[in-house]
Amino acid sequence: MIPAVPLLHDSLIHSSARLPSKFAVVCQGQRVTYAEIDARSNALANALARRGVERGDRVVVFIDNSVEAVVAFWAALKANAVVSMIHPHTKADKLAWLLNDCRATALVTHANLASIFTDAAQRSKHLKSVVVAGAFDRERYGWHEGSVAWNEAVANERSDIAPPRRCIDIDLAAIIYTSGSTGEPKGVMLTHRNMMTAAKSITTYLENREDDVIIGLLPLSFDYGLYQMIMAFTVGAKLVLEKGFTYPTQVMKTVVDEGVTGFPGVPTIFAMMTEMKNIKDYDLRKVRYVTNTAAALPVKHILALKDLFPTARIFSMYGLTECKRCTYLPPEDLDRKPTSVGIAIPNTEMWIVDDQGNVAGPNVVGQLVIRGATVMAGYWEKPEETARKLKPGPVPGERVLYTGDLCKMDEEGYLSFVGRLDDIIKSRGEKVAPKEIEAILYSIEGVKEAAVIGVPDAVFGQAPKAFVALEQGATVDDKELRRVCQERLESFMVPKYFEIVKSLPKSDNGKIDKKALA
Repeated sequence: MIPAVPLLHDSLIHSSARLPSKFAVVCQGQRVTYAEIDARSNALANALARRGVERGDRVVVFIDNSVEAVVAFWAALKANAVVSMIHPHTKADKLAWLLNDCRATALVTHANLASIFTDAAQRSKHLKSVVVAGAFDRERYGWHEGSVAWNEAVANERSDIAPPRRCIDIDLAAIIYTSGSTGEPKGVMLTHRNMMTAAKSITTYLENREDDVIIGLLPLSFDYGLYQMIMAFTVGAKLVLEKGFTYPTQVMKTVVDEGVTGFPGVPTIFAMMTEMKNIKDYDLRKVRYVTNTAAALPVKHILALKDLFPTARIFSMYGLTECKRCTYLPPEDLDRKPTSVGIAIPNTEMWIVDDQGNVAGPNVVGQLVIRGATVMAGYWEKPEETARKLKPGPVPGERVLYTGDLCKMDEEGYLSFVGRLDDIIKSRGEKVAPKEIEAILYSIEGVKEAAVIGVPDAVFGQAPKAFVALEQGATVDDKELRRVCQERLESFMVPKYFEIVKSLPKSDNGKIDKKALA
C-alpha cells in the first residue's frame, strides 16, 4: 500500500501494481515489465542495505543507458539512499573526485567500464560496496573487499519487498552534478518532492498517458534524459531506451517499430535527422509530441520538425538542472512566437529582476527568477554557491532561484532567453565549463595561455572554441591540442574549434578578456 505522502519511487511501485505485465523498458533487445523492474530493484535495494547503505547515503550509478541503470536508480531510492547518475564517458580522475565529493557509500557500475571505475574507486575514501554488472572478474576487482557481482549480490535477497521505508518527501532523492563556473562540478540537491513535482508538471502539459511510448536517446545522467524515464514510470508508459543517436538509421527504425509517441531531443539530434537522406522513408505519424530543451530551436529547425513529424505537437522548452524545467511554449503559439521559450510550467512562477533586484517590466532584459516546489534544495556542501542562487522569496522563510540567466518577458508573459551571466557553454544538451578545458590546455607543453568561449553553432546550439597562445619556439599545432583534449575530456567537452594566436587580449586588471575574444 502506498503511503498518503508518496516518494519518487512510488511511481514505479504504483505502475507495477497497476500494470504488472506491461513492458516498462525496451533496451538492446530486452523487454522488461513493470513487475520485473519492481522486483529487480527490490532485490538490489536489499543487497545495498545489507552492504551498509543507510538512509541518506549516496549511491553512485556509473552505467550507460541500460536496464541495469534503470533498476539501479530505483533500487538506490528504495534503499533510502540518494542516487547520483554519472555519465558513462566520465574519466577516472573526475569519477574519483565525484565519489569523494559526495562520499559515496556504494558504486553500481558495469564491467565494461572497469578501466575507469577500478582506478577511481581505489581512490575513494568512503566506498563500502562496488556492485558490478556484466562479466565479473574476481581477480581484477578483488582489491576492494566490498566488490561483488550484481547477480551474486542479489542471489539470496527478497524481490517481493524493499527495505523498510525511512525517508519522507523533503529528504534528498538525487544529486545531479553539473559543471560550475569555476570548473569544479556542483552537485544539485533534489528532494523527492522536487522531482515528483517536476514530473507531474511536465506530464501535465505534455498530456502524457499510459499508452505513450517515449524514446530515451539522452543519457540518464543528464536530467532531461533521466526525467523521460521518471515521467514514463509516473504515468505507466513504455520507455524505449537507446544509448544515443550514433546510429540514426537504427534508431529511426526502432521509433517506427515500437510505435514511439513521444520524441524528446536536442538541436544536435534534430540537425542530424534533417541531414538523413532517407528520413522521409520512415513513417513518423504515430509521434504525437516532440520536445526540445537545452537551447531555443532555430526557426529553420522548427520548420524542419514540422515537416519530419507532420502529426506531432512541437514543444520548445527551457530549464536548468537547479529547477528541472522553467518554461514551455504551447505548440499553438509556435508560429506567432517562434523565438520564445514560452510560459511558466504548471505550478511554477517566474519573473525578471534588474541589476538592483527590482522586478523588471515587459521586454526589459534581466535575470530570471523561478519560484516553485521544483527549486533545488541547494548545492551539495557549497553554501556560498547556494546563497548566490537561492535568495529570499515573497513568502517569509522561502527561497527562490536566481537562475543566472539573462532573459526578457513580453506583455503576455512569454519568455525569451538572451544569454548567461557566467560563461558556461551549453553544447549538445550538456553544460561545459571552460575552466575544465583550459586546465587541460594549460597542461600541454608549449601552451602559454588558453581561453575557451562558446560560439554559436547551428548543430550544437553552442560549441566550445579554444584560443591558445604558445610559448616562444613551441611547435604545438591544433591537431595536438585536439588529441590531448580527446584523451582527457568527455567527448562533448572537446572544443569544436581551435585557434592559435600570438597573444590573448587582456582587460585593465590583467585578466584575459573573453568578451574581446567573442
